[in-house]
Amino acid sequence: MAKKKITKTNAIRLVEQKKLEYVEHEYQWSEDDLGAGHVSEQVEIEPERIFKTLVAVGNKTGPVVAVIPSNHELNLKMIAKVSGNKKVEMLHLRELEATTGYVRGGCSPIGMKKLFPTFLDESAKDFAKIAVSAGRRGLQMELSPSSILLLTKGQFASLVNS
Repeated sequence: MAKKKITKTNAIRLVEQKKLEYVEHEYQWSEDDLGAGHVSEQVEIEPERIFKTLVAVGNKTGPVVAVIPSNHELNLKMIAKVSGNKKVEMLHLRELEATTGYVRGGCSPIGMKKLFPTFLDESAKDFAKIAVSAGRRGLQMELSPSSILLLTKGQFASLVNS
């Protein structure tokens, strides 16, 4: 039986252009549950290695991207401090696609419309590979934290309460 061809997203195209190693993981998604719990079960990756991409807006920098473990919440004071902002608030959901090119549940830190300041939680250093959205709902990609930093020109930072 032929394997179904996965439509390439901007995120996957960028990873492939740089010839970086990655693994795609497809899963069933539901509008009612975009959390990582069901993703972890379906793709057989520990929840602490699945990272979510959140977009906030700083009072000085505009959009900033936080990539944090899916089982944690973003500390807005921490992202404000590392991004050089006094105050940061989450980007309104209705502005997500226009700002990033991605929809909720399919927002990848890689391949956004613009290269925004990007911060990867330092807990990613504990793993050889982590999973992030590959740019659409139902598709994750597993790659090294250093690959994510290379593609986003990002940096490690402490972004969640331990």
